[in-house]
Amino acid sequence: MAKQIYAGNLSYQMSDDILRDLFQQHGEVTAVKIIRYPDSGKSKGFGFIEMAKDEDADSAIQKLNGADVLGRNIRVNIARPKRDDQER
Repeated sequence: MAKQIYAGNLSYQMSDDILRDLFQQHGEVTAVKIIRYPDSGKSKGFGFIEMAKDEDADSAIQKLNGADVLGRNIRVNIARPKRDDQER
């Protein structure tokens, strides 16, 4: 079963492709999405990654949490489910 990962404190220069490449070093990535402001298209500084295997996701979280990526120490953890009253 695929596991969804949250990545925060991302550089505003981070692209979906760079984020995908970063996580693919730890296993198969099935989806990547950096969250952007709808009006400007600028990054909100966080995104979500889905990995095919739970153990690969766990490894990526352990190795990448706190890592310096494009000059920022990123936060990486399991994504929490979206609540009904919460808008991303």
